[in-house]
Amino acid sequence: MDEYPEPVHEAAAGALDPRAELSEFLRTRRARLKPEDVGLPDFGRHRRVPGLRREELAQLAGVSVGYYTRLEQGNGQHVSAEVLDAIARALRLNDAEYAHLTHLAKPKQKKKPAGRTQQVRGPLRTLLDTMDGGPAILVGRRGDILAWNRMAAAVFGDWAELPAHERNWARLVFLKAEYHDLFVDWQDKANDVVAQLRLDAGSHPNDPRLSALVGELSVKSEDFRRLWAAHDVKDRCHGIQRLHHPLVGELELRLESFHLADDHEQTLATYHAEPGSPSAEALRLLASWGTDATRTGTGAPPASRTR
Repeated sequence: MDEYPEPVHEAAAGALDPRAELSEFLRTRRARLKPEDVGLPDFGRHRRVPGLRREELAQLAGVSVGYYTRLEQGNGQHVSAEVLDAIARALRLNDAEYAHLTHLAKPKQKKKPAGRTQQVRGPLRTLLDTMDGGPAILVGRRGDILAWNRMAAAVFGDWAELPAHERNWARLVFLKAEYHDLFVDWQDKANDVVAQLRLDAGSHPNDPRLSALVGELSVKSEDFRRLWAAHDVKDRCHGIQRLHHPLVGELELRLESFHLADDHEQTLATYHAEPGSPSAEALRLLASWGTDATRTGTGAPPASRTR
């Protein structure tokens, strides 16, 4: 397994504005609902705004229109948990969206600075080394790739050969053409990466590294700008990852991810294939090729792994 310090993003002047983030998040969640979705009559054919009107949402949540309007304008410093619960129910927010709303409306004072270096415990590195049946990756805040095992290098490319600041899922997915080819369902992967980055931004709006990352990607990628403006949020979870590997062809892997018990901001992502499947045989071949697989990898620079 490779051991490298956490990637460092260049700090940006300023940070994300929690009030603007709260305003846009509520507006986009309201826009995706129609009156008939929530049991309200639609008396107007020509609605001036997409989705529910503010007064309709306020009615559903049981608050005054003026109160909800102030909240949607970003003035939620003194909003109660009960009101947030009511608004979340009215907007039909899922768990990740509800957590994001709470972070934006009632930000907590962090005990540690937002830009601190994320540490990887020694036993976790050992655990990754022993997981040789499939890729395993330790992912931190901002989608930073903190540590990985040999199979991750064989499947995704040897990140040891990349500059430290490029070992980040958002940078790879949006700025590296080879990753556009690697992910069969690239749009789904891009959606997940941005939605997870949004969740991080809600928890840490004052993180200069995150702000710099968002700023850079917004300038360099139209796809990122479009997805970032949607304000969708998603926690890291599970699902099927379909890949087109340059050496072994199609891979269908099951992704399972787990937050660390002692650091919720670090996630262990594991990938495995169905036993006896063509993908399982492909992983076995990649494992047997060892360093040769990482040299060809996903189009990443040639690797010369050292331990």
